[in-house]
Amino acid sequence: MKTRREFIKISTAGAGAAALGLHSLNVKGFDLFKNESIESVSDEDMTPYPTYCEVCFWKCAGWTYVDKKGKIRKIIGNKHDPHSNGRLCPRGTGGIGMYYDEDRLKYPLIRETKPDGSQYFRRATWDEALDKVAGKMKEIAEKYGPESFGLFNHGNPGAHFEHLMRAYGSESNAEPAFANCRGPRSVAYFSTFGAYIGSPENTDIRDTRCLVLIGSHIGENMHNSQVQEMSQAIDNGATIITVDPRLSTAASKSKYWLPIKPSTDIALLLAWIHVLIYEELYNKKFVEKYTFGFDQLKEHVKDMTPEWAYGITTIEPELIRRTAREMAGAAPHVVIHPGRHVVWYGDDTQRERAMAILTALLGAWGKRGSLYFSEGIHVPHYPQPEYPEPKWTWKDIHGDKYKLATMGITTEILKASVPKYGYKHQIKAWLVAGTNLPLSLPDKKLFKEAADAVEFIAVMDTMPMDITGYADVVLPEATYLERYDFLRAAPNRVPTIALRMPAAKPKYESKPGWWIAKQIGERLGLHDYFNYDDYSEVIDWQLKQLGTSLEEMKKIGVKEFPRESGPLYLGDDEDFEFNTSTGKIELYSLDLADNGFDPLPVYTPHPEPPEGFYRLIYGRAPMHTFSRTTNNPNLYDLMPENNVWVNPKIADLWGLKNGDEVWLKNQDGAVTNFPVKVRVTERIRWDSVYMVHGFGHNDKRLSRAYGKGASDELMITNIMIDPVMGGAGMRGNFITFLKEKPENKEEVES
Repeated sequence: MKTRREFIKISTAGAGAAALGLHSLNVKGFDLFKNESIESVSDEDMTPYPTYCEVCFWKCAGWTYVDKKGKIRKIIGNKHDPHSNGRLCPRGTGGIGMYYDEDRLKYPLIRETKPDGSQYFRRATWDEALDKVAGKMKEIAEKYGPESFGLFNHGNPGAHFEHLMRAYGSESNAEPAFANCRGPRSVAYFSTFGAYIGSPENTDIRDTRCLVLIGSHIGENMHNSQVQEMSQAIDNGATIITVDPRLSTAASKSKYWLPIKPSTDIALLLAWIHVLIYEELYNKKFVEKYTFGFDQLKEHVKDMTPEWAYGITTIEPELIRRTAREMAGAAPHVVIHPGRHVVWYGDDTQRERAMAILTALLGAWGKRGSLYFSEGIHVPHYPQPEYPEPKWTWKDIHGDKYKLATMGITTEILKASVPKYGYKHQIKAWLVAGTNLPLSLPDKKLFKEAADAVEFIAVMDTMPMDITGYADVVLPEATYLERYDFLRAAPNRVPTIALRMPAAKPKYESKPGWWIAKQIGERLGLHDYFNYDDYSEVIDWQLKQLGTSLEEMKKIGVKEFPRESGPLYLGDDEDFEFNTSTGKIELYSLDLADNGFDPLPVYTPHPEPPEGFYRLIYGRAPMHTFSRTTNNPNLYDLMPENNVWVNPKIADLWGLKNGDEVWLKNQDGAVTNFPVKVRVTERIRWDSVYMVHGFGHNDKRLSRAYGKGASDELMITNIMIDPVMGGAGMRGNFITFLKEKPENKEEVES
């Protein structure tokens, strides 16, 4: 059945793929300079341009090298950057593929409807596309108020649109990275320490004596500086303890691998806490001076012994005790890594709370080799009027449900887009920038329902991702190698800024995100919020306020500033007031108690797999960032598809061998669009299977990624919502194997 907004595959739209510039759909290879001889060239014969990477959120600074013919040849790290220390990961060096990818969006597109009701995209001019977006924004503002125009955003592209929307009068925005990734961590650590974990995380791994990883796959997630620091820590003899149902790369480098039963992590953490307290291994001096609620915690974990945890986690009691003693022996130089993608089972804030409590008991907050006090630099705001005060924001959409959430919840914005859910504040249109909603949101049914309900959708992206097929207007953004952008000023051990500038002109008719936002703003009469001709003027003004200039930053790329907030670490017995209601580290959280939640972490059993089904665990690969890079020519060459890890016992039971192709079916009957190859390995528990996220694209416009591997997203239909902050727990799904293609299995959009 067709809906009002039909999903359109751009490559088959309108007059055909060739007319839209997608003429290379059948080309699987990659040739930077077609019909040109490729000659080697020295660095001295190239011009370096400073940049910072957009392939993942680590945003490592580097140099883009361009030859005398204007061809981008390579990207290398900036040795003065604390995010990269001069070394880029495979994603960073492969970023050049984004620029040369012939599948990229090239022209503005507008959805049209034929007399028979079918829909298609036609190539449009920028004036047509921008006029249509601005016209719809005016219409929505007049009919419902600007607050009814919602924004889904991520990264630098999304930040330009966030500025536009705030100038327009809307703060109805949400970023999938909060509810679907790191939100529980933010709430848990703030409720405990009165401080957030930064990005990059303020983990002092290079000087640690003990690193504890609980579902944190350093080396596969390629958090650059952390990978380098973990290597240093290993060389220095640090103990690595990895808790994971799978022998990950990190686990293979560890002294202890605890192959825990999935969904039981809180029980293990509480048992560790029990051992530290009842064997009196905790840092008594630190706990007495800086914490609140120790007596309540001690009573709470009294019966949560390693023997109790063994029956839940399958981890031997002696191993639980031994690893707890290892931590205590290394304290306070211990990093309990807080993780990043931490939405698992719906009780994720409480699991993160247990990790924060463990950190506090070890005295491992603000100490060398634990979690340091990071510091960033405030980049001055370019002169503009105050933003108008909206009548309601994302907080009002949440209502009383998620008072502790610090950002908009994507599923709440989606529900507010569908009248039948009866939200007081209704969303009538969307802007989407820098996020591929169909693959970044777990509830596919809700997404499609919301996309069909809203009156208008505009999408800005560099690639024809799944979300562009739902757009009324598609705005092709220039890649990060073709544009100026915000100064990077993320907190670290020392404050730094990094410059991103264009190394080449935007290819085809793509435009920088700042330009697109400005052009829409000008059409809305918001010139005073965009009072510049080129974004380089904004950057130059900001740099001069910081005592430098655009010309200097073009030469150095990264600039370091002195710390002003105080030392990197907490001094011995130093008086310190934490940003909590008690002024102390709250082992017993008054913040949670006041909002009706458990003030101490509680283990709750989770559903078990049905007979013949196995828990689905998903993760990352070092050469890919989610689903956004699987079509990148350079990175595709490193990893063209995923596979499904199966324990040998289960493989024997099903008669599966390495390389066999299977379809996956989940507990709700969802089936993958494509088969996936089996990898038989002892590196996964018998009750679980594992897949790398981001594969199984069903759209032929992605010429390399189409049909390669299977999509874990299609298997995630059971979502467990964290009641504290609205996080979407996605690891409560179970799969079984289909050895033959299901009858009547049709390819549908992901």
